[in-house]
Parts: sequence; C-alpha cells; structure tokens
Amino acid sequence: MIDFSNYGKFLNDEPLNKHTTFKIGGNARYVLIPKDEKSFVGALKEAREQNIKYFIMGNGSNVLVDDAGYGGLVIILKSTLNDVEIQGDEITAGAGISLRELSNFALENSLSGLEFAHGIPGSLGGGVIMNAGAYEGEMKDVVKSVRILDDDLNILKLTKEEMSFSYRNSIAQERGYVVLSATFSLNRNKSKKEIKDKMDDFWQRRCSKQPLEFPSAGSTFRRPEGYFAGKLIDDCGLRGLRHGGAMVSDKHCGFVVNTDKATSKDVKELIEMIQKVVYDKYKVNLICEVKFIGG
Repeated sequence: MIDFSNYGKFLNDEPLNKHTTFKIGGNARYVLIPKDEKSFVGALKEAREQNIKYFIMGNGSNVLVDDAGYGGLVIILKSTLNDVEIQGDEITAGAGISLRELSNFALENSLSGLEFAHGIPGSLGGGVIMNAGAYEGEMKDVVKSVRILDDDLNILKLTKEEMSFSYRNSIAQERGYVVLSATFSLNRNKSKKEIKDKMDDFWQRRCSKQPLEFPSAGSTFRRPEGYFAGKLIDDCGLRGLRHGGAMVSDKHCGFVVNTDKATSKDVKELIEMIQKVVYDKYKVNLICEVKFIGG
C-alpha cells in the first residue's frame, strides 16, 4: 500500500461521486488533496517514480467517473492551489480556484474582463487548459501567462501566444501539460456596479437556459463548426430522451443530466445514442467534451 500522507490529506477507497458535479462513479483507490504547490509537484514525481497512474481533478465539473471507480491516485486541487493576488490590473491565481471565485475576486477589486467566467462550473486549471468560454468571452481574451508543468515535470512560464489557444483547446491540452497558476490582464474601464450587473445578467441567462437543477458535467458536446449541438439534438427529436437515470435535458438539449441515480453506463450509452442519431441524420460528428476516467 502506498502512502502519500506527507503531501497532504490522503484517503483510501474514497467515493468520487461526491467530488464531481455529475454525482456519478465508484471509488478511487487513493485520493490526495495536496497541502500546497510544492506538495502537489512532489506527489506527481513520486507517483511517476512508483509507476502509479494518476488523474488530476479540479472542481470535478467536466468528468464522468466509471461505476467501477479508478484504480490509481486522484489528486484533487479544488481546496488547494487557490491562492490569488493582485498587482495593478493583473490577477494571478492558482489552478485550484473556481472560476466563480476568480470572477468574484475581480469584481471586488473593480477589474473587468472575467465576467463571462462567473457561471462556468470549473476551476482555473481546467478552464485555462480547455480555453473555457461563455457569452462571447474566452480565457484567451484575458490570460497573460500560465505557469505549467511539462512532460518532465519542469515548471515553465508560457505566454498567451505560446499557449496557442483555440476553440476549447490549448497547447497545454494537446501536450498534457499541468497548469499550476495563471496571470490575467484585466482593466478598470467599468464601475463595480457595471461589472456586477453584467455578471448577474450572465448568471440569470445561464439559469434560465441551462439545467442547473440536475447534476451534470456541464455542456456535453463541443460546438460543431457551423452548427449548435443542442439544436441538432433537438431537431432529431431527442429532447427529454431518457436512458436509465440519464436524460437529454428538456431545458437545453446540449446537456446530458443525472436525473435519478444514473450510472456511468447510462450516461455513456445515452451519449453514444445521441451521436449516432445526429450523425445518421445530419452527418455531423458530435465530439464529447466530458472526460471519462476509470473502468
């Protein structure tokens, strides 16, 4: 049995369904909540040295854990690596901070630019890696630089240009880099009230259009070029389609939700059904945004 307790809070056979927004999945053989960045990097190095497979999880908002669980080490960052500091018009924050907390910090300091991130259910690390966006804003619009761990666990600082951001993608995602922190370049061209009003508007729009009343992993599919995934699914007559405890949301067809103790099998099979029906009718491949782990 391995022991990573010197790096932080170390748990055995920990249920992962309570660490993800989908509320689905079995246990992780090991879970580590590292004390700080140094402990996080040290744990990664030791896991590699011992050939222990690992998965890094932020807010658990874009993952589906298999019902059989995960046989390795899951490192959870959402309650650590969440330091945030301000210098002039720039904010630097750790990978574990939630995008909601980050946008609220910007608001408190009368800095504009992160309003779009207020309702995105994820952490900074995952948001930067996938260039998360909403309401015509994306991470690439505000990121100045990113500190990452490369394949050899060396700490590097990449500029926005070096991150090669594109739609829901970045060089960090393509190369499997780990984000440690990011610096955002913001502005003071709006009053605190204007910033808050915009954030409130985005949140109200999100609440009215997205199925926040059910557990989910957020948007299930990437937007296919020239189309909207939700509309394609709706036009195929799949709104409200149920499979076990999983369902195509009747509020927004781009979301697969957990309505009643859904299993990972329910969700995976429903996603595959949606992809097949949409392809058969429109010859459009819907690419799933959700990461599957375990099994």
